[in-house]
Amino acid sequence: MTTQSSFQLNEATITDIHRAMESGELTALTLTKMYLEQIAAFNSNGPKINAIIEINPDALHIAEALDKEYAKTDKLGPLHGIPILIKDNIDSGDNMHTSAGSIALENHYANDDAFITKKLREAGAVILGKANLTEWANFMAEGMSNGYSSRGGQVLNPYGPGKLDVGGSSAGSGAGIAANFATAAIGTETDGSILSPASSNSLVGIKPTVGLISRSGIIPISNSQDTAGPMTRTVADAAILLGAIADKDVQDPATLMNNNQITNYTPFLNENGLDTARIGVPRSYLNDLDETELKLVNQALEDMKKMGATIVDPIDLPDELPDSSVLYHEFKNGINAYLGSLPTHSPVHTLLDVINFNQSHESEALKYGQATLLKSEAKSGKLVEAEYITDRLTDLKASQKKLQEVMDEHKLDAVLFPNNFGSSIAARAGYPSITVPAGYANSGKPVGVTFTGLAFSEAKLIELAYAYEQATKHRKSPILE
Repeated sequence: MTTQSSFQLNEATITDIHRAMESGELTALTLTKMYLEQIAAFNSNGPKINAIIEINPDALHIAEALDKEYAKTDKLGPLHGIPILIKDNIDSGDNMHTSAGSIALENHYANDDAFITKKLREAGAVILGKANLTEWANFMAEGMSNGYSSRGGQVLNPYGPGKLDVGGSSAGSGAGIAANFATAAIGTETDGSILSPASSNSLVGIKPTVGLISRSGIIPISNSQDTAGPMTRTVADAAILLGAIADKDVQDPATLMNNNQITNYTPFLNENGLDTARIGVPRSYLNDLDETELKLVNQALEDMKKMGATIVDPIDLPDELPDSSVLYHEFKNGINAYLGSLPTHSPVHTLLDVINFNQSHESEALKYGQATLLKSEAKSGKLVEAEYITDRLTDLKASQKKLQEVMDEHKLDAVLFPNNFGSSIAARAGYPSITVPAGYANSGKPVGVTFTGLAFSEAKLIELAYAYEQATKHRKSPILE
């Protein structure tokens, strides 16, 4: 059944939607139906983007209840009636599974919402569904295809289904928002897993400072590096979503580090945000770009100069970091804690259980093997080994200390990288980044530029990204047939 509405769904922003609701042109129920029609046409049919692993069976009921609430109060919360996708490693205490894409957890229902899921509901969001992902957030196997999970199959890039890399591990969050399956999505990142699919799908992605967003109720990889963050089509939507989910959570001590809590990032949507800004460019990070991608990044730097920015090019940052065992140690520790809390009827309660389950379901579960899981299982999970402690301290020195030094030396507001090429140094530091569309290569591949800053500098990064976005407006919707 086709939903009758004059509202233009394609590329609709939160502001567009709320204006239409206030004018009486649109309801949350009609909007949710429109997104469901888009999903029906293109997720499993047509190009089969396969971005969504599960639809919330209560989505329409939630939307209708929100409409009735608005009719009574005449007040719109920051995300009132906004359909949001959440990655399938984020708990939702409802009728959807939380599986991290693994068939070992295909029957797992979380007992409660993750902290950020609660924050989304409090802000008025409609949790529309779960987004497919690279299985176990791409911490399972070596050489696993970005966007593949045994439970959900392969996510495709809407800009070139089957031809262009969709990015990972928040592949479904990226492809789903690029294809206009929802207004916005939540992804998670340990190292590049928001920035990669965001830049690969011509989106804005914010990888926040570790500690800005609670990780409670999110299937973990690394306590040192994990964070959730917004994936949207505009910087303004990302700013709205970030403000809605950022909060202190006593269950996640990392969130208690932030003493300057900002609950509204929209005041930093400044079209002149690049004026007098100082942006550093580690030129060695551009070496792996092809000719057309390099041209786009250089053009972005020229555009920033025209907007008043000083470009410090080059700056000295290491393009390779020391090998580290940190993620292997922390994954075993974190995943055993998460799985250990599952009910007795769950087939897995430890990492070893997952490995054995996969082995006994080899044809379904081990298309790419499980070398990473095995490597992690070989650690104690107690975080007492000299190897772990030494590597963790080395990671901080090679990332936090180096970024602080180079930004102080050149008095920088941010460091600029292409796509997600600088994700590792920011990830190990726990520092924030925001990626924004910068155009398209000759192949049709989306290219992004990423601003990285020091801890809790999200407001400044949003300012820089918004100014660039508004001056260039590179994002174009993919053509789906």
